[in-house]
Amino acid sequence: MPDGALLALDEVGAAPARGRGRGENPLDKAETNGIPISATLPVARVVLDLQPAHLDQPYDYLVPATMAEEAQPGVRIKARFGRQDVAGYVVARQETSDHDGRLVPLRKVVSGEQVLTPQVLELCRAVADRYAGTLADVLRLALPPRHARVEKEPAAEQPATDGSTTPPGSSAWAPYRGGEAYLRRIQAGEAPRAVWSALSGVGTDTSTDTSTDTSPASGRAGNGTPHWAAAVAQAVRACTAGGRGVLMVVPDARDVARVTAALAGAGLDEDDVVRLLADDGPAPRYRAFLRALRGTARVVVGTRAAMFAPVADLGLVVLWGDGEETLAEPHAPYPHAREVLALRAEREGAAFLLGSPGRTVQAQALLASGWARELAATRDVVRSRAPRVRALTSVELARDGAAAAARLPSAAWKAARDALEHGPVLVQVPRSGYLPVVACSRCRVAARCGHCHGPLGLPHADGAPQCTWCGRLAGGWHCEECGWTGLRSVRVGSARTAEELGRAFTGVPVRLSSASAPGGVLDAVPATPALVVATPGAEPVAETGYATALLLDAAVMTGGTGLAAGTEALHRWLAAASLVRPGPRGQVLLVGDGAPGPTQALVRWDPAGFAERELDERAELHLPPAVRVAAVTGDRTAVDAVVARVGLREDPGTGSGVLGPVEVDPDAAGRGPAGRGTGAPSGGRGSGAGRAAVQALDLPVRTVLRVPLTQGDEMARRLKASLAVRSARREGGTVRVQLDPKEML
Repeated sequence: MPDGALLALDEVGAAPARGRGRGENPLDKAETNGIPISATLPVARVVLDLQPAHLDQPYDYLVPATMAEEAQPGVRIKARFGRQDVAGYVVARQETSDHDGRLVPLRKVVSGEQVLTPQVLELCRAVADRYAGTLADVLRLALPPRHARVEKEPAAEQPATDGSTTPPGSSAWAPYRGGEAYLRRIQAGEAPRAVWSALSGVGTDTSTDTSTDTSPASGRAGNGTPHWAAAVAQAVRACTAGGRGVLMVVPDARDVARVTAALAGAGLDEDDVVRLLADDGPAPRYRAFLRALRGTARVVVGTRAAMFAPVADLGLVVLWGDGEETLAEPHAPYPHAREVLALRAEREGAAFLLGSPGRTVQAQALLASGWARELAATRDVVRSRAPRVRALTSVELARDGAAAAARLPSAAWKAARDALEHGPVLVQVPRSGYLPVVACSRCRVAARCGHCHGPLGLPHADGAPQCTWCGRLAGGWHCEECGWTGLRSVRVGSARTAEELGRAFTGVPVRLSSASAPGGVLDAVPATPALVVATPGAEPVAETGYATALLLDAAVMTGGTGLAAGTEALHRWLAAASLVRPGPRGQVLLVGDGAPGPTQALVRWDPAGFAERELDERAELHLPPAVRVAAVTGDRTAVDAVVARVGLREDPGTGSGVLGPVEVDPDAAGRGPAGRGTGAPSGGRGSGAGRAAVQALDLPVRTVLRVPLTQGDEMARRLKASLAVRSARREGGTVRVQLDPKEML
């Protein structure tokens, strides 16, 4: 990026830093009120849990003599700040202070447990700087709340070895070019970085080995274990055999259970593995955190909450399925697990493994930059392990005439009927519920709530229409355009699909797996014939793999306008297709006219090629991740003030500049349908009341800042400084700043 794309600080009116005296005796300017102060290292540098951005800095306090032993770096404390006691952490003890005011003593050491390690502290600082956030915000994400009873429990003994006398296996990595060499480097204590395109398959891996031994000593997974989990388990064993710790982050609790089962199958001692999930509750989560902190478990497996877990002598960082939405933190400063773990691997000298059934554009960018290397199988191996994929588009089904418009074409129905003789059939449906979107059956205008103008849906077959925003029933609904009272489906959900399939395949069990289903999300299903209807991400694992998978409503999956619509659809399809048996017996049918790019990538089973083309196109258009982007959303006046202080100059050659402001839906600004009363109705004509509501609504705006990657850290620093000025001046309005957002607009 040429000089001048970002204005110098003195050009945007930043105040100079206040001078501080150094090397002075802190007792000469102390307010101790007669409290004896520690004779050695009397000053504690602390970070406090303060919300305002302009207070994001360390503070110095005196250490009372009674706290001298407990007030060590990493412990929780209480300190007086203004007129209140504020929680915080000690980060250092020192002899002198560079503060030019008077120091006061700490109020309390909450616990002598040193929960904030130096490595995690530096990582949190790096994450805060990268995402223009405050250290206090990141620490709230990194450290679970204290649970006093758990803290008093006796600590377990530290493991002396990895718990196994057998050498780590590597059979699952044999199909990959450089796979076994990657494991050898990890075991030798090196730090290779890899982006891994995992092969499909469930159950015992027989692609390169005819042995049927699935004992722990074989290093192979038994039936019902996905191939990727078995491969990860072998990588973990290689790292622990070298005497180092492992941190693995996966999208959800089901994946945690699969990985821990695979680790046990690979011969890793159960006491050496700890599960860290936020959904486990305060006591189990804090107990797991302490086990990792104290080194009694050297392998940490968890969901997004585990990405900051303290792991002693970290040797390997693993992230599975980085395309899943659950890996993006919804709280400020909105870090993604992929970026946090990449920072952590680089700062702590650990190996890095990013695996997925597909490939995100961000993962492809790591390869393009040379930061990581690709781990993938040859095309021959991929074809032999993958099921046969067929796209049932309107062109493919043209010979069926009017029947081609059916949601389940005759070709898909016949394939499912034949496959049921050999095992279960998976049916993926993009939407959950019964009829999530309905419209007037006469004029086809979307049906909307008379109270908040949100979209109406049918929760079940004999139920009244219900608003999906405010939850109100609309039993007396009538169309405001034509007065008609009849409804028709616009989108069909998983529950309605299961009902239709039950009628089409009489006598065949139908199992429903989704968050809204009565039985919730299923973890696994037996190998017996059944129809399994699941929403994306809720597909259960079949014991020996599915005989066939039907991926319905392809047009809905790729119909989004976001930058990641294509890669997300391909990721969802591949995740489901990976659970199907290899071809030619196993097959996948994609039903509908999806976008050509992801459709062809699925047929060829080539997520890497699709991600590479996407990255090239984004680089040409100066779109992320080829550039660094920040989205500033909120009230127009507040957004304009924050952006103006950044001082970003336009540079068409590099793509630097400011895009917007543009009005956005209140949900995008965190207000939600209930925040200011209503959101803008979608659809062509809409209702008169809806249009009036939009005109009366003070919609938030979004401005996008864009700079080349080399200037990304500088933009984050300036945004952070601008937010600090806003906080100090107590400027009105609301503002949310998000770097590297999923979507630009």
